[in-house]
Amino acid sequence: MDDRIKEIIERSERIVFFGGAGVSTESNIPDFRSESGLYNAVSKYGKSPETMLSHSFFMHHMETFYDYYKNNLIYTEAQPNAAHIALAELEKQGKLTGVVTQNIDGLHQLAGSEKVFELHGSVLRNYCMDCGEFYDLDYIMDEENCENLIPKCRKCGGVVKPDVVLYEEMLDDDVVSGAIDAIRNADTMIVGGTSLVVYPAAGLINYFKGKDLILINKSHTQYDDRATLAIHDSIGKVLGK
Repeated sequence: MDDRIKEIIERSERIVFFGGAGVSTESNIPDFRSESGLYNAVSKYGKSPETMLSHSFFMHHMETFYDYYKNNLIYTEAQPNAAHIALAELEKQGKLTGVVTQNIDGLHQLAGSEKVFELHGSVLRNYCMDCGEFYDLDYIMDEENCENLIPKCRKCGGVVKPDVVLYEEMLDDDVVSGAIDAIRNADTMIVGGTSLVVYPAAGLINYFKGKDLILINKSHTQYDDRATLAIHDSIGKVLGK
């Protein structure tokens, strides 16, 4: 299996990577449905993650939203794993033309990747809803900048919102367009750490018209039969080699 991946990568000129939560779990960031994931962190709130992380809940229950958000979606100690590092190296070699990710942790950039399309935004970027002033993660996590857990803009006093796509919100058109172009122009697509069931993101795979599709996921996906190579293993273990 490893030799086949190496062979495909060596003959490829425009590789695009599409990744999901499984890429981040290997950096000890739990996914929604894991034992320590968001679905098992609801007892305190009595509501589903889809409700807690919706635009309407954010607008009407900001204090509870930020309590949940800061305690369940922020992992400041997380570091890039072998998958992130391998992808950054492929970009440095001129092989990888883009990373399309459903994750919001910024670990691809921390590993050195520059061409990253973050479909669901990033916890590292935050903006004042009134004046648009930018703030980093440290700012919104600092209680001195918050009023009842809600981060406030130092310029105008407005609410600072994470640049994360909440439920009920649309994906960013420019990000989606960039991701589609990268996928459409790739000769090889590597999909890793995703079961390809969350739409519209999972539907992006249909834009790939290149030669080789490699799927790396611990469980089977509905696209396994379409793949040149389907590997059911850890994404970090496979790409790290």
